[in-house]
Amino acid sequence: MVAEGIRQEPAESATGLTGAAQDAPATGYRERIHLAARVLAAVGSGLAQLLALPPYGLWWLGPFSAALLTLAVLGVRMRRAAWLGLVSGATLMVPLIKWQDVFGTDVWLLIAAAETVYYIPMAMGIAGAARLRAWPVWTAALWVLQEAVRARFPLGGFPWGKLAFAQPDTPFSGYAAWGSSALVTFMVALTGTVLLAGLLRAVRSYREAGVRRALAPLAAGLAATIAIGAAGLAVPWIGAPTRDHTATVALVQGNVPRVGTMNILGERTQVLRNHVDGVHELARQVRDGEVPQPDLVVLPENSADIDVYNDPWAASLISDAARDVDAPLLFGLTKFYDGGAKREIRSVVWDPEEGPGDYYTKRYLVPFGEYIPYRDFFTRFVSRLEKIGSDAIPGSAPGAVELGGTTLATAICFDVAFDRPVREAVAAGGQIIVVPTNNANYNFTGQSDQQLAITQLRAVEHGRPAVVASTSGISAVTTADGTVTYRSPENEPAVHVAELPAMSGQTPATRLGALPEAALSLVAAAAVIAGVVAARRARRGADANGGAAAVGSAADG
Repeated sequence: MVAEGIRQEPAESATGLTGAAQDAPATGYRERIHLAARVLAAVGSGLAQLLALPPYGLWWLGPFSAALLTLAVLGVRMRRAAWLGLVSGATLMVPLIKWQDVFGTDVWLLIAAAETVYYIPMAMGIAGAARLRAWPVWTAALWVLQEAVRARFPLGGFPWGKLAFAQPDTPFSGYAAWGSSALVTFMVALTGTVLLAGLLRAVRSYREAGVRRALAPLAAGLAATIAIGAAGLAVPWIGAPTRDHTATVALVQGNVPRVGTMNILGERTQVLRNHVDGVHELARQVRDGEVPQPDLVVLPENSADIDVYNDPWAASLISDAARDVDAPLLFGLTKFYDGGAKREIRSVVWDPEEGPGDYYTKRYLVPFGEYIPYRDFFTRFVSRLEKIGSDAIPGSAPGAVELGGTTLATAICFDVAFDRPVREAVAAGGQIIVVPTNNANYNFTGQSDQQLAITQLRAVEHGRPAVVASTSGISAVTTADGTVTYRSPENEPAVHVAELPAMSGQTPATRLGALPEAALSLVAAAAVIAGVVAARRARRGADANGGAAAVGSAADG
């Protein structure tokens, strides 16, 4: 079945032409108008999602992204749905990850192209699912399936640009506490498709019985939208974690020289000194009574890109700073192996007296940024990749580290974009989420805003406050409901102290793990199969009727 009000493309004859020859000019003109409308809807879908995401933050456009893509492909054949999906995905991805051009324009466009590809099968699936009753549900599930696959393949995945990531502290974010980012995406897409279904029914009713009959389906769609938002506001508080104790947490943003270039890690000594100086500045503020004594201090990823395990001078700088502030530090370090050919990106607990202790190693690494996959092959064609002289190796253990009487759920930079690292760190006992990060390559590009929005959603997902410590911004503090209470400037040193509740207990999302995503993905897969069957039946029906389209109305379902 295809929604009423959307023109079903006619079945092709053996010659590829439809209708009488004398009608060809008029038919061709109508075809061009309909095709232009579909292209505009596909472009509008990508733009709506782009503007919903930071740094624009027009979150309410998120549902319209799902609605417009559905509108673009309703009633079309699969090959047309495929390239309309390509148009929508490219409209989103090319500008969204423009910040990747720090690695080169070719890298940026290659990654954008790879991300765009996922919109092709999704759009085809939506076109097929539109033939089914209850198509808004199946369409929303297909968005979840697309994002689930994109977050895993290839090279570990790249989940940037999820529908959910535009909803850090909105009526939709509450669903994260029950089904992680997958359920948020599902509810955003469902809202858009339910609105579209109501609109299509209203159009049909208007044609059949006038304005009065058209108001009822439109009102029903709006009521469903309001109900979804109201439920999202309520659900995070059901079974929410409780406060175990209050921790005084400080963050330090030391800043780096020459932000926005790929060479900032070369200024290793200066970066280390900047962050050590930030700790000393915090200690001064404590002594002068400007801020309370912290229980622990969080510093960014790559606060020291020097192997301090083998550099006594660098280690002494950090120890002196820890003693000055009289609190343990979570310090971003690099541990080198094999003569510098391999390294681990760590956040290390640095005790004022005992020095380095427990640590967390970053689990999700940035391909072509922190390691070169198939190095021998790619460096043969892209010589600048040789500047990345050592490959980072991922950790495997959850990031639950204890310091200052509080267990921190630690996820380093790119980790936070994936569901698994934060979830496992919280499940292992993490009470406050911390995200040490190094976004100096991306200052003033919107990337830091996008990452902060993801962190806000993680706070809601697991019912914990979150702290972001960045080398040069954006550092931030967010409450368990996703509200940002502190945000640093970019490209400036900053220190901040906050009293935060250290939480105990787990949200349903923490307990359920990947099950909601898996369940919704199975629903989507079933919808794809059912859609293929429905499409074949429709084609057989069209052939049996001499090429006339055999269509009904999905809006009835």
